[in-house]
Amino acid sequence: MPTVNGRADARRAAVLGSPIGHSRSPDLHRAAFAALGFDGWTYDALETTAEQLPDRVGTADDEWIGFSVTMPCKLAALEFADVVSARAQMIGSANTLLRTVDGWRADCTDVDGMAGALTDAGLPEDASRAVLIGAGGTSLPALAALADAGITYVDIVARDENRAAGAVDLAERLAMTVRVVDFAPSDELRDGCGSADVTVSTVPASAAAILAGAVAGSRRLVDVIYDPWPTPLAAAVADAGGDVVGGIVMLLNQAYSQVEQFTGRPAPRAAMAAAVGVDLGAQDSRGTY
Repeated sequence: MPTVNGRADARRAAVLGSPIGHSRSPDLHRAAFAALGFDGWTYDALETTAEQLPDRVGTADDEWIGFSVTMPCKLAALEFADVVSARAQMIGSANTLLRTVDGWRADCTDVDGMAGALTDAGLPEDASRAVLIGAGGTSLPALAALADAGITYVDIVARDENRAAGAVDLAERLAMTVRVVDFAPSDELRDGCGSADVTVSTVPASAAAILAGAVAGSRRLVDVIYDPWPTPLAAAVADAGGDVVGGIVMLLNQAYSQVEQFTGRPAPRAAMAAAVGVDLGAQDSRGTY
């Protein structure tokens, strides 16, 4: 059996969150372990609230190599960790906990997830403007990835400036120029989406539905949702001829990085993608997401 950190024993991992029944993470990680020949490794979905996370992880025995973390546990994971990566510290949340010799290490591979989605959307190298719908926890790694991609101007679409405060603060620390736009189907939003290099939506499909008409003119849309699919935003942009990338792409790319941290091996990307119905060999498969 392959070894990790010199150990050939079976190992365990899981995704923590609530609700967790819809998660595709077990499909991805199990496919990765199988492709790597880690026959004794398991990966489960464990219903866990933020309050339960410290006990869940703190009592995990040595069989446990790591945890994926989803809502509402990302802040709790960051606070619980013994060691925190620079990007998780900057963003203020963590979606990965890895057992190390120094204790549990927190990281935020959601940045890798959004970076992969932006690449798949065809974001050009000279891109500079983005519209970001939503200012919650998922908006923060999205901002970090947008900044890494060269975005210097961002409209943050939020219900009020108080809700947007955390996202605005991070954007400014990332040297972005920020404008807060009201969460409503306005001409301001329509013009912003029409002139932006990419629109990113981080809100639930039902909440974003009222914006579909205003967002339809986006050249590119990355929607972090993968269930249900397509979202109203995705359908509106695709119908208008824009390029659309869904949350399954983001999920894949953040999972690649987690698998590499958990196993110490390059992620078997084709096997993982196939587990969620994505063909990496397709010349242009964006419309299928």
